[in-house]
Amino acid sequence: MQVETQEAMMGGRSRTVKHKWLWKLRQQWKLLGLFEIDQEHEFYEFTCMLKEGLTAAVQDSMDTLEKNSLSEADYTAKLTQTHKGFEMRTYAAPVFTHFRQIVGVSEKEYQLSLSSKGFYLQFISNSKSKANFFLTNDKRFFLKTQSKREIRFLLSNLKVYIQHLEKYPHSLLVKFLGVHRIQIPRQGTKYFIVMQSVFYPDERINTRYDIKGCEVSRWTDPAPEGSQVIVVLKDLNFEGNSISLDQQRSWFMHQVQIDTQFLQGLHVLDYSLLVALQPLHADERGQRWSFANIILRTKKSINPGGSPTFSTRTTVPEIAVQNRRLLPNYKNPLHVIDGPEMRYFVGIIDIFTVYGFRKKLEYLWKSLRYRGRAFSTVNPAKYASRLCQWVQDHTV
Repeated sequence: MQVETQEAMMGGRSRTVKHKWLWKLRQQWKLLGLFEIDQEHEFYEFTCMLKEGLTAAVQDSMDTLEKNSLSEADYTAKLTQTHKGFEMRTYAAPVFTHFRQIVGVSEKEYQLSLSSKGFYLQFISNSKSKANFFLTNDKRFFLKTQSKREIRFLLSNLKVYIQHLEKYPHSLLVKFLGVHRIQIPRQGTKYFIVMQSVFYPDERINTRYDIKGCEVSRWTDPAPEGSQVIVVLKDLNFEGNSISLDQQRSWFMHQVQIDTQFLQGLHVLDYSLLVALQPLHADERGQRWSFANIILRTKKSINPGGSPTFSTRTTVPEIAVQNRRLLPNYKNPLHVIDGPEMRYFVGIIDIFTVYGFRKKLEYLWKSLRYRGRAFSTVNPAKYASRLCQWVQDHTV
Protein backbone atom coordinates (compact mmCIF):
# COMPACT_ATOMS: atom_id res chain seq x y z
CA MET A 1 0.00 0.00 0.00
CA GLN A 2 2.85 2.37 0.90
CA VAL A 3 4.58 1.60 -2.43
CA GLU A 4 1.36 2.38 -4.35
CA THR A 5 0.99 5.64 -2.43
CA GLN A 6 4.57 6.65 -3.27
CA GLU A 7 4.03 5.79 -6.94
CA ALA A 8 0.83 7.85 -6.99
CA MET A 9 2.65 10.78 -5.39
CA MET A 10 5.50 10.50 -7.89
CA GLY A 11 3.00 10.31 -10.75
CA GLY A 12 1.26 13.42 -9.44
CA ARG A 13 4.60 15.25 -9.16
CA SER A 14 5.48 14.17 -12.70
CA ARG A 15 2.24 15.60 -14.03
CA THR A 16 2.79 18.81 -12.06
CA VAL A 17 6.30 19.17 -13.46
CA LYS A 18 5.00 18.53 -16.98
CA HIS A 19 2.25 21.12 -16.56
CA LYS A 20 4.74 23.67 -15.22
CA TRP A 21 7.08 22.94 -18.14
CA LEU A 22 4.23 23.34 -20.64
CA TRP A 23 3.13 26.56 -18.95
CA LYS A 24 6.66 27.99 -19.15
CA LEU A 25 6.91 26.91 -22.79
CA ARG A 26 3.60 28.55 -23.56
CA GLN A 27 4.66 31.77 -21.82
CA GLN A 28 7.83 31.75 -23.95
CA TRP A 29 5.81 31.27 -27.15
CA LYS A 30 3.49 34.07 -26.05
CA LEU A 31 6.46 36.39 -25.90
CA LEU A 32 7.30 35.43 -29.46
CA GLY A 33 3.74 36.22 -30.53
CA LEU A 34 3.10 32.65 -31.75
CA PHE A 35 2.19 29.43 -30.02
CA GLU A 36 2.20 26.04 -31.73
CA ILE A 37 -1.18 24.34 -31.23
CA ASP A 38 -0.05 20.81 -30.41
CA GLN A 39 -1.92 18.03 -28.57
CA GLU A 40 -1.47 19.78 -25.20
CA HIS A 41 -2.99 23.06 -26.39
CA GLU A 42 -6.52 24.10 -25.42
CA PHE A 43 -7.39 24.77 -29.07
CA TYR A 44 -5.95 21.54 -30.49
CA GLU A 45 -9.30 19.73 -30.96
CA PHE A 46 -10.89 22.90 -32.28
CA THR A 47 -8.20 23.45 -34.92
CA CYS A 48 -8.43 19.79 -35.95
CA MET A 49 -12.13 20.38 -36.59
CA LEU A 50 -11.29 23.52 -38.57
CA LYS A 51 -8.86 21.56 -40.73
CA GLU A 52 -11.37 18.79 -41.42
CA GLY A 53 -14.23 21.17 -42.14
CA LEU A 54 -12.23 23.52 -44.34
CA THR A 55 -10.73 20.63 -46.31
CA ALA A 56 -14.22 19.34 -47.10
CA ALA A 57 -15.52 22.81 -47.96
CA VAL A 58 -12.69 23.49 -50.42
CA GLN A 59 -13.06 20.00 -51.88
CA ASP A 60 -16.72 20.76 -52.60
CA SER A 61 -15.68 23.87 -54.55
CA MET A 62 -13.08 21.81 -56.45
CA ASP A 63 -15.76 19.26 -57.37
CA THR A 64 -18.18 21.95 -58.56
CA LEU A 65 -18.02 23.19 -62.14
CA GLU A 66 -16.27 26.54 -62.36
CA LYS A 67 -18.51 29.53 -63.07
CA ASN A 68 -17.68 32.16 -65.67
CA SER A 69 -19.71 34.80 -63.86
CA LEU A 70 -21.30 35.29 -60.46
CA SER A 71 -25.04 35.59 -59.80
CA GLU A 72 -26.93 37.29 -56.98
CA ALA A 73 -27.67 33.84 -55.52
CA ASP A 74 -23.93 33.12 -55.21
CA TYR A 75 -23.56 35.96 -52.69
CA THR A 76 -26.20 34.45 -50.39
CA ALA A 77 -25.27 30.79 -50.90
CA LYS A 78 -24.80 28.59 -47.83
CA LEU A 79 -23.11 25.20 -47.83
CA THR A 80 -23.67 23.12 -44.67
CA GLN A 81 -21.58 19.97 -44.12
CA THR A 82 -21.97 17.63 -41.16
CA HIS A 83 -18.92 15.95 -39.64
CA LYS A 84 -18.38 13.74 -36.63
CA GLY A 85 -18.76 16.02 -33.63
CA PHE A 86 -19.42 19.28 -35.44
CA GLU A 87 -21.11 21.05 -38.33
CA MET A 88 -19.43 23.49 -40.72
CA ARG A 89 -21.25 26.11 -42.77
CA THR A 90 -19.56 27.98 -45.62
CA TYR A 91 -20.98 31.29 -46.80
CA ALA A 92 -20.91 32.57 -50.40
CA ALA A 93 -18.65 29.69 -51.47
CA PRO A 94 -18.89 30.40 -55.25
CA VAL A 95 -17.85 34.03 -54.67
CA PHE A 96 -14.79 33.18 -52.60
CA THR A 97 -13.80 30.35 -54.95
CA HIS A 98 -13.83 32.84 -57.81
CA PHE A 99 -12.01 35.45 -55.75
CA ARG A 100 -9.24 33.06 -54.71
CA GLN A 101 -8.62 32.29 -58.35
CA ILE A 102 -8.26 35.93 -59.36
CA VAL A 103 -5.81 36.71 -56.54
CA GLY A 104 -3.62 33.83 -57.65
CA VAL A 105 -4.47 31.25 -54.97
CA SER A 106 -5.31 27.87 -56.52
CA GLU A 107 -7.86 25.66 -54.77
CA LYS A 108 -5.31 22.88 -54.37
CA GLU A 109 -2.64 24.99 -52.68
CA TYR A 110 -5.32 26.65 -50.53
CA GLN A 111 -6.58 23.26 -49.40
CA LEU A 112 -3.07 21.92 -48.78
CA SER A 113 -2.18 24.90 -46.62
CA LEU A 114 -5.38 24.73 -44.55
CA SER A 115 -5.17 20.94 -44.09
CA SER A 116 -1.42 20.64 -43.54
CA LYS A 117 -0.27 17.96 -41.08
CA GLY A 118 1.78 20.65 -39.37
CA PHE A 119 0.12 22.29 -36.37
CA TYR A 120 -1.72 25.57 -36.70
CA LEU A 121 -0.14 28.48 -34.84
CA GLN A 122 -1.93 30.70 -32.37
CA PHE A 123 -1.09 34.37 -32.76
CA ILE A 124 -1.04 36.29 -29.48
CA SER A 125 -2.18 39.80 -30.35
CA ASN A 126 -2.01 42.99 -28.29
CA SER A 127 -5.38 43.89 -29.82
CA LYS A 128 -8.28 44.83 -27.52
CA SER A 129 -10.44 42.43 -29.50
CA LYS A 130 -11.47 39.15 -27.87
CA ALA A 131 -11.02 37.33 -31.17
CA ASN A 132 -8.84 34.25 -31.53
CA PHE A 133 -6.14 34.41 -34.21
CA PHE A 134 -4.71 31.32 -35.91
CA LEU A 135 -2.13 30.92 -38.66
CA THR A 136 -1.69 27.96 -40.97
CA ASN A 137 1.58 26.14 -40.39
CA ASP A 138 3.19 27.80 -43.44
CA LYS A 139 2.00 31.22 -42.11
CA ARG A 140 0.31 32.01 -45.41
CA PHE A 141 -3.29 32.26 -44.21
CA PHE A 142 -4.87 33.82 -41.12
CA LEU A 143 -8.00 32.45 -39.45
CA LYS A 144 -9.76 34.87 -37.12
CA THR A 145 -12.92 34.40 -35.09
CA GLN A 146 -15.47 37.17 -35.60
CA SER A 147 -18.77 38.17 -34.02
CA LYS A 148 -22.02 37.37 -35.81
CA ARG A 149 -22.50 41.12 -36.36
CA GLU A 150 -19.10 41.43 -38.07
CA ILE A 151 -19.81 38.44 -40.31
CA ARG A 152 -23.19 39.89 -41.25
CA PHE A 153 -21.50 43.20 -42.08
CA LEU A 154 -18.92 41.54 -44.32
CA LEU A 155 -21.46 39.40 -46.18
CA SER A 156 -23.83 42.34 -46.68
CA ASN A 157 -20.96 44.33 -48.23
CA LEU A 158 -19.27 41.43 -50.02
CA LYS A 159 -20.44 42.46 -53.48
CA VAL A 160 -19.11 46.04 -53.20
CA TYR A 161 -15.88 44.67 -51.69
CA ILE A 162 -15.39 42.39 -54.71
CA GLN A 163 -16.32 45.21 -57.06
CA HIS A 164 -13.74 47.49 -55.44
CA LEU A 165 -11.02 44.88 -55.92
CA GLU A 166 -12.14 44.38 -59.51
CA LYS A 167 -11.95 48.10 -60.15
CA TYR A 168 -8.61 48.47 -58.32
CA PRO A 169 -6.78 45.13 -58.70
CA HIS A 170 -3.74 46.25 -56.70
CA SER A 171 -5.76 47.39 -53.71
CA LEU A 172 -4.08 47.25 -50.29
CA LEU A 173 -7.23 45.95 -48.58
CA VAL A 174 -6.83 42.61 -46.83
CA LYS A 175 -7.89 39.70 -49.06
CA PHE A 176 -10.77 37.74 -47.50
CA LEU A 177 -10.74 34.17 -48.83
CA GLY A 178 -13.55 32.49 -46.91
CA VAL A 179 -16.31 33.00 -44.33
CA HIS A 180 -17.46 30.09 -42.16
CA ARG A 181 -19.44 29.04 -39.12
CA ILE A 182 -18.67 26.03 -36.95
CA GLN A 183 -21.18 24.51 -34.50
CA ILE A 184 -20.02 22.10 -31.82
CA PRO A 185 -22.58 20.40 -29.54
CA ARG A 186 -22.45 21.75 -25.95
CA GLN A 187 -19.71 24.22 -26.98
CA GLY A 188 -21.71 26.65 -29.04
CA THR A 189 -21.17 28.42 -32.35
CA LYS A 190 -18.17 30.31 -33.68
CA TYR A 191 -17.90 32.41 -36.83
CA PHE A 192 -14.54 32.90 -38.50
CA ILE A 193 -12.91 34.28 -41.62
CA VAL A 194 -9.89 33.11 -43.60
CA MET A 195 -7.67 35.82 -45.06
CA GLN A 196 -4.32 36.15 -46.72
CA SER A 197 -1.54 37.12 -44.33
CA VAL A 198 -0.09 40.54 -45.17
CA PHE A 199 3.24 39.52 -43.59
CA TYR A 200 3.89 36.49 -45.81
CA PRO A 201 6.56 35.20 -46.17
CA ASP A 202 7.92 36.53 -42.88
CA GLU A 203 11.34 34.83 -42.58
CA ARG A 204 13.38 38.02 -43.10
CA ILE A 205 11.00 40.62 -41.68
CA ASN A 206 12.74 42.50 -38.88
CA THR A 207 10.16 45.15 -37.84
CA ARG A 208 6.35 45.29 -37.86
CA TYR A 209 3.99 48.23 -37.32
CA ASP A 210 0.25 48.70 -36.88
CA ILE A 211 -0.58 52.27 -37.95
CA LYS A 212 -3.83 54.18 -37.29
CA GLY A 213 -2.66 57.75 -37.79
CA CYS A 214 -3.20 58.91 -34.19
CA GLU A 215 -1.30 59.14 -30.89
CA VAL A 216 -3.46 58.08 -27.92
CA SER A 217 -2.50 54.52 -26.82
CA ARG A 218 -0.28 54.20 -29.89
CA TRP A 219 2.98 53.16 -28.23
CA THR A 220 4.21 49.62 -27.58
CA ASP A 221 7.36 48.76 -25.67
CA PRO A 222 9.87 47.38 -28.20
CA ALA A 223 11.48 43.98 -27.78
CA PRO A 224 14.80 43.96 -25.88
CA GLU A 225 17.75 44.42 -28.21
CA GLY A 226 19.02 41.13 -29.58
CA SER A 227 15.93 39.15 -28.51
CA GLN A 228 13.76 37.04 -30.81
CA VAL A 229 10.53 38.47 -29.42
CA ILE A 230 7.98 39.42 -32.08
CA VAL A 231 6.35 42.75 -31.22
CA VAL A 232 3.99 44.70 -33.46
CA LEU A 233 4.85 48.35 -32.88
CA LYS A 234 2.53 51.35 -33.29
CA ASP A 235 2.40 54.94 -34.57
CA LEU A 236 4.54 56.58 -31.90
CA ASN A 237 7.21 53.91 -32.32
CA PHE A 238 7.46 54.85 -36.00
CA GLU A 239 8.24 58.53 -35.39
CA GLY A 240 11.59 59.51 -36.87
CA ASN A 241 11.36 56.79 -39.54
CA SER A 242 10.04 56.85 -43.08
CA ILE A 243 8.85 54.51 -45.83
CA SER A 244 11.30 54.98 -48.70
CA LEU A 245 9.60 54.07 -51.99
CA ASP A 246 11.22 56.47 -54.43
CA GLN A 247 9.28 56.23 -57.73
CA GLN A 248 6.42 54.21 -56.18
CA ARG A 249 5.59 56.84 -53.54
CA SER A 250 2.86 58.49 -55.63
CA TRP A 251 1.25 55.11 -56.41
CA PHE A 252 1.23 54.14 -52.73
CA MET A 253 -0.27 57.43 -51.57
CA HIS A 254 -2.96 57.29 -54.26
CA GLN A 255 -3.91 53.68 -53.45
CA VAL A 256 -4.22 54.42 -49.73
CA GLN A 257 -6.49 57.33 -50.64
CA ILE A 258 -8.61 55.11 -52.93
CA ASP A 259 -8.96 52.36 -50.31
CA THR A 260 -9.74 54.70 -47.41
CA GLN A 261 -12.38 56.49 -49.50
CA PHE A 262 -13.99 53.10 -50.10
CA LEU A 263 -13.96 52.37 -46.36
CA GLN A 264 -15.38 55.82 -45.66
CA GLY A 265 -18.26 54.91 -47.97
CA LEU A 266 -18.89 51.84 -45.79
CA HIS A 267 -18.97 54.18 -42.76
CA VAL A 268 -16.18 52.32 -40.95
CA LEU A 269 -13.23 53.43 -38.85
CA ASP A 270 -10.50 52.02 -36.59
CA TYR A 271 -8.87 50.03 -39.39
CA SER A 272 -5.08 49.72 -39.48
CA LEU A 273 -2.34 50.06 -42.06
CA LEU A 274 0.10 47.23 -41.45
CA VAL A 275 3.71 47.94 -42.40
CA ALA A 276 6.62 45.50 -42.10
CA LEU A 277 10.26 46.01 -43.09
CA GLN A 278 12.66 43.57 -44.71
CA PRO A 279 16.11 44.67 -45.91
CA LEU A 280 16.77 43.82 -49.56
CA HIS A 281 19.77 41.69 -50.44
CA ALA A 282 22.32 43.18 -52.84
CA ASP A 283 21.30 40.79 -55.64
CA GLU A 284 17.62 41.69 -55.16
CA ARG A 285 18.40 45.38 -55.51
CA GLY A 286 20.42 44.72 -58.68
CA GLN A 287 17.91 42.43 -60.40
CA ARG A 288 14.81 44.58 -59.91
CA TRP A 289 15.26 46.57 -63.11
CA SER A 290 16.83 43.91 -65.32
CA PHE A 291 15.02 43.38 -68.63
CA ALA A 292 14.05 39.78 -67.83
CA ASN A 293 12.74 40.79 -64.41
CA ILE A 294 10.66 43.62 -65.84
CA ILE A 295 9.06 41.21 -68.35
CA LEU A 296 8.10 38.84 -65.50
CA ARG A 297 6.79 41.67 -63.35
CA THR A 298 4.74 43.13 -66.19
CA LYS A 299 3.10 39.75 -66.83
CA LYS A 300 2.38 39.33 -63.11
CA SER A 301 0.91 42.83 -62.97
CA ILE A 302 -1.54 42.35 -65.85
CA ASN A 303 -2.51 38.69 -66.19
CA PRO A 304 -5.09 36.93 -64.03
CA GLY A 305 -3.49 35.04 -61.17
CA GLY A 306 -0.87 37.75 -60.76
CA SER A 307 -3.45 40.27 -59.60
CA PRO A 308 -7.21 40.34 -59.16
CA THR A 309 -8.87 41.13 -62.47
CA PHE A 310 -11.98 39.76 -64.11
CA SER A 311 -10.83 40.49 -67.66
CA THR A 312 -8.17 38.71 -69.66
CA ARG A 313 -7.84 41.73 -71.99
CA THR A 314 -6.42 44.56 -69.93
CA THR A 315 -5.54 47.67 -71.94
CA VAL A 316 -3.08 50.46 -71.12
CA PRO A 317 -5.87 52.99 -70.35
CA GLU A 318 -7.46 50.49 -67.94
CA ILE A 319 -4.13 50.03 -66.16
CA ALA A 320 -3.92 53.78 -65.53
CA VAL A 321 -7.54 54.06 -64.34
CA GLN A 322 -7.15 51.03 -62.07
CA ASN A 323 -4.01 52.50 -60.46
CA ARG A 324 -1.95 49.40 -61.17
CA ARG A 325 1.77 49.22 -60.49
CA LEU A 326 4.64 46.99 -61.55
CA LEU A 327 4.32 44.17 -59.02
CA PRO A 328 7.48 42.59 -57.58
CA ASN A 329 8.53 39.12 -58.71
CA TYR A 330 7.95 37.78 -55.20
CA LYS A 331 5.44 35.80 -53.18
CA ASN A 332 2.37 37.74 -52.00
CA PRO A 333 3.05 40.53 -54.56
CA LEU A 334 -0.17 42.47 -53.89
CA HIS A 335 1.05 43.32 -50.39
CA VAL A 336 4.75 43.81 -51.18
CA ILE A 337 6.42 47.01 -52.37
CA ASP A 338 10.17 47.19 -52.99
CA GLY A 339 11.94 50.45 -52.26
CA PRO A 340 15.58 51.23 -53.09
CA GLU A 341 16.95 49.51 -49.95
CA MET A 342 13.97 47.94 -48.20
CA ARG A 343 11.09 45.60 -48.97
CA TYR A 344 7.80 46.70 -47.39
CA PHE A 345 4.81 44.49 -46.59
CA VAL A 346 1.71 46.69 -46.47
CA GLY A 347 -2.01 46.08 -46.11
CA ILE A 348 -5.17 47.55 -44.60
CA ILE A 349 -6.90 45.29 -42.06
CA ASP A 350 -9.70 45.28 -39.44
CA ILE A 351 -12.44 46.90 -41.52
CA PHE A 352 -15.48 45.86 -39.44
CA THR A 353 -15.95 48.75 -37.00
CA VAL A 354 -18.98 50.83 -38.03
CA TYR A 355 -19.38 54.41 -36.80
CA GLY A 356 -22.69 53.83 -35.07
CA PHE A 357 -24.35 55.18 -31.91
CA ARG A 358 -21.87 53.56 -29.48
CA LYS A 359 -18.84 54.86 -31.39
CA LYS A 360 -20.35 58.36 -31.48
CA LEU A 361 -20.73 58.26 -27.69
CA GLU A 362 -17.14 57.02 -27.40
CA TYR A 363 -16.02 59.95 -29.55
CA LEU A 364 -17.74 62.45 -27.21
CA TRP A 365 -16.18 60.84 -24.13
CA LYS A 366 -12.67 60.76 -25.64
CA SER A 367 -13.06 64.36 -26.83
CA LEU A 368 -13.36 65.38 -23.18
CA ARG A 369 -10.70 63.03 -21.82
CA TYR A 370 -8.06 63.59 -24.54
CA ARG A 371 -8.74 67.23 -25.37
CA GLY A 372 -6.33 68.44 -28.06
CA ARG A 373 -4.91 64.95 -28.73
CA ALA A 374 -5.51 62.58 -31.67
CA PHE A 375 -7.36 59.38 -30.79
CA SER A 376 -8.73 56.59 -32.98
CA THR A 377 -12.49 57.07 -32.54
CA VAL A 378 -13.42 59.84 -35.00
CA ASN A 379 -15.93 60.00 -37.85
CA PRO A 380 -15.02 57.94 -40.97
CA ALA A 381 -14.18 60.98 -43.12
CA LYS A 382 -11.71 62.34 -40.59
CA TYR A 383 -10.28 58.88 -39.95
CA ALA A 384 -9.62 58.34 -43.68
CA SER A 385 -8.06 61.76 -44.28
CA ARG A 386 -5.88 61.46 -41.18
CA LEU A 387 -4.44 58.10 -42.25
CA CYS A 388 -3.78 59.51 -45.74
CA GLN A 389 -1.98 62.44 -44.13
CA TRP A 390 0.14 60.05 -42.06
CA VAL A 391 1.17 58.21 -45.24
CA GLN A 392 2.02 61.47 -46.97
CA ASP A 393 4.10 62.66 -44.00
CA HIS A 394 6.00 59.40 -43.54
CA THR A 395 6.66 58.31 -47.14
CA VAL A 396 9.56 59.53 -49.28
